[in-house]
Order: sequence, then structure tokens, then C-alpha cells
Amino acid sequence: MLRPHVPVNPLPTGLVTPLVQPTAAAEPVAPAPVPVAPARASVQLTPGSALALAAGGGAVVLVVGAVLVSMLLAVAITGASVAVIAVVFRLLVRDMQKGR
Repeated sequence: MLRPHVPVNPLPTGLVTPLVQPTAAAEPVAPAPVPVAPARASVQLTPGSALALAAGGGAVVLVVGAVLVSMLLAVAITGASVAVIAVVFRLLVRDMQKGR
């Protein structure tokens, strides 16, 4: 009842390439030489550029530090305000339960 049917293709399709038979042994061909990349010039730091690099790095550290401190302060202020709201709600619920 449920037998798989595999279709059969009696004729080959597509291009058929003939088999190439090797002829007489040829001399081995040497591989092409690999091109060598030119040497890079080393970076030369002058005292002025070293000072500018250090100043730029210090400025980045200060900016990142200020951003992180401001985010920490925002989280701390939010946590403190949520704690105050929780205390006020607790007092209100307690007063409502006492029937005042």
C-alpha cells in the first residue's frame, strides 16, 4: 500500500565530458614565487605626540568615569525613592486596616 516509488531516469542529462588520459610524463613545473610584502615603517612617537596621546587617554578615562558615576547615582536615587514610596504605602495600608 505505502511503497516508496523512486523514479528512474533511463537517459543521462547534462553535459558529458570525455575522460582525459594522461600523456607522457612532463617535467614538474616549479610553483610561482610568493610575493613578499614590503616591510612596514615603524611608528615614531615624538615627545609632543606622546604627550597628546597621554592627554587623550586621560580625557577618555575621565569621561567614561563621569558617565559611570552618573549612572550609579541615578540607580541609587531611584532605589532610595522606591524605598520611601514603599514605606509611605505601608503606613497608608496600616492606617486603612485600623479603620482611621
